[in-house]
Amino acid sequence: MRISTFGYTLKQGLKNIFRNKIFSLATIATIGACVFLFGLFYSVVMNFQNIVKEAQSGIAVTVFFDEDISDERIREIGDLISLRAEVSNIEFVSADEAWETFKREELGEYVETFGDDNPLDTCANFEIYLNDVSMQDALVTYLESIDGIRDINKSVIVANILSSMNSLISYVSIGIIFILLAVSIFLISNTVAIGITVRKEEISIMKLIGATDFVVRSPFVIEGILLGLVGAGIPLVAIYFIYNNVIEYVVGRFTILDSLLTFLSAKTVFSTLVPISIIMGVGIGFLGSFVTVRKHLKV
Repeated sequence: MRISTFGYTLKQGLKNIFRNKIFSLATIATIGACVFLFGLFYSVVMNFQNIVKEAQSGIAVTVFFDEDISDERIREIGDLISLRAEVSNIEFVSADEAWETFKREELGEYVETFGDDNPLDTCANFEIYLNDVSMQDALVTYLESIDGIRDINKSVIVANILSSMNSLISYVSIGIIFILLAVSIFLISNTVAIGITVRKEEISIMKLIGATDFVVRSPFVIEGILLGLVGAGIPLVAIYFIYNNVIEYVVGRFTILDSLLTFLSAKTVFSTLVPISIIMGVGIGFLGSFVTVRKHLKV
């Protein structure tokens, strides 16, 4: 495309926007509302998934060994387990370490009654942390096939709850995104269709003097892209300030939550939200205008 042609296309696209001010504003508002709702939803989902991920990182499958097992066999089992794709980390807990942890967390002042005895002298174990709790069943099935393991402790209920929550979040996210996209594309299609109707006579003259389909159609596509870009940019600024203020308020007002939950920083959230929202806005504008132009512009 020549520079002069691009300049003409951009100029006509801007003219279309100002020529149909009401519908242009309606389109920007609709795309803005969709991106705004998407941004808020995305921020909540990102933090929720981070909370779930942190909860998952604390869930471990614990394996206990046969009483007569050798240290060499324990190391072999550890090597086998660490090679599994489901495993993010594996920690060996000796019998003495298990007893010290139990005394500290459970016995308190009654610890002296046991003297120097270690009732957990056969409880050396591996604590196995997963990449995803949904992989727990597959890992347990594998562990059950290993010689030298006498018992396996797993968190069935917690794992199922976290896995279900992850699935629910994914399905709801997809559903909401599709609804927002459909509404935005519908609005921008109407805006472009009206622009075509208004310029019908002008377009006919352009065709008669030899203008190509590309030159005729491009301004409307540019119009849609610009509307999408503006519609995506405005809500991002609003979401940024809202997100920071809400996090500061929650952390300052409910200090107990700060010790229990870790909220993502605005930088972390917006590092992915900004490009996704821009692509979303521009994509909606391009798709809505392109489809409408192909449908209505037959001159």
